[in-house]
Amino acid sequence: MSGYPKVFRVRQKFARTVVPDVAAAVHAELTRIGVARHVQPGQTVAITAGSRGITNIAVILKATVDFFRAAGAQPFIVAAMGSHGGGTPDGQREILRNYGVTEAFCGCPVRTSMETVVLDRTAEGIPVHFGRDALAADHVVVVGRVKPHTELFGDHQSGLMKMLLIGLGKHEGAKIYHRAFVDHSFDAIVKSVGRRVIEKGRILAGLGIVENAYDETGLIRAVLPHELEAQDKELLALARKWLPRLPFDHADLLLVDEIGKEISGCGMDTNVIGRKRYEHWTEEHEFPKIKKIAIRSLTEQTHGNATGLGKSEYCLTRVVEAMDKRVTYINVATACYPQVAMIPPHYDTDLELLDVALSTIGLTEPPHAKLLWIQNTLHVEEVECGEAFLPLARGRSDLEIITEPRPLVFDSQGMLPRTMAGNAAV
Repeated sequence: MSGYPKVFRVRQKFARTVVPDVAAAVHAELTRIGVARHVQPGQTVAITAGSRGITNIAVILKATVDFFRAAGAQPFIVAAMGSHGGGTPDGQREILRNYGVTEAFCGCPVRTSMETVVLDRTAEGIPVHFGRDALAADHVVVVGRVKPHTELFGDHQSGLMKMLLIGLGKHEGAKIYHRAFVDHSFDAIVKSVGRRVIEKGRILAGLGIVENAYDETGLIRAVLPHELEAQDKELLALARKWLPRLPFDHADLLLVDEIGKEISGCGMDTNVIGRKRYEHWTEEHEFPKIKKIAIRSLTEQTHGNATGLGKSEYCLTRVVEAMDKRVTYINVATACYPQVAMIPPHYDTDLELLDVALSTIGLTEPPHAKLLWIQNTLHVEEVECGEAFLPLARGRSDLEIITEPRPLVFDSQGMLPRTMAGNAAV
């Protein structure tokens, strides 16, 4: 095939609420809800740390540790990430270490045991698993980011309530809860299990984090246990409002430089690319609508977990070679969602990939294809766009056109720059 679309770069303008001093905000919020008065000197406080790539997470956790130490408590951090890291203590410790969450930085023990205790059973007969390391504490503080989930629907998605189940339930809890999601709605299970955990798990407080469209900390809110369910719902509505978006609602081909678990639970955020319910098409009301998606690499921080690869039609061979099948398959089996680990047709070079992908978008000739090229779904403030989008981009107050259209540039091996950020800007 000959001819590829020329591309121009746009910069998107999103709302940008930012927390100026994250550590100070943590202290202020925990002070506001008065949790220190419920902690006696010498008591232990377990603070959850998940597997998501949350901006400033190490600083947030350290500030939480410092707050409770100042109150006379003995805080420690517990891994709360279901089956991630291969479902092993060492794997989960390594994930936290890559985020800067270490004993040296946070100034407290970091515990990654996978053992659980069954606290109770729900009305549906589901055992309520709870990490033994957290149960040994006098109090538990649930820390997590709130945002729309890549597959889940309803009032509670990724957030504090989910952390009570999938996070503190460890691998055993994650397995049984995901099985329950096959027969029941997530909302029903999260409420049923979450309420039991709040009642019997010594939950002292929640600390919800909402990020803006630039992957920055936009809000930190501390909540008391009786507020946790309602506040989780409220923060989700705000997170949905702040989500980043692609600049256009329709595209023939989306090139994604990288996917990874620290970017999204499904490698790439379906709230950004569409395909939340289905792997390869969008629902009638869902946008954006993208005909084909091609993935170019896995992030280093995903440690070979290629969950989400099955959402794409094509990828580079280096993605498949970087995939750790054991880690990926444990994750998708736990989630009862094997489709997202399926390997699409893969090609050694970007030239080969583009030749095939652009031949499958319909009657549009390749030079006129509506191509979008992004680094990942967390960073879409700048996007390379096919020249066909230029008339649509002009006059948009939320878009700044920062280059003129120019050809895609391949090296001698037929590869584009490793990331779209490396594409010549002039």
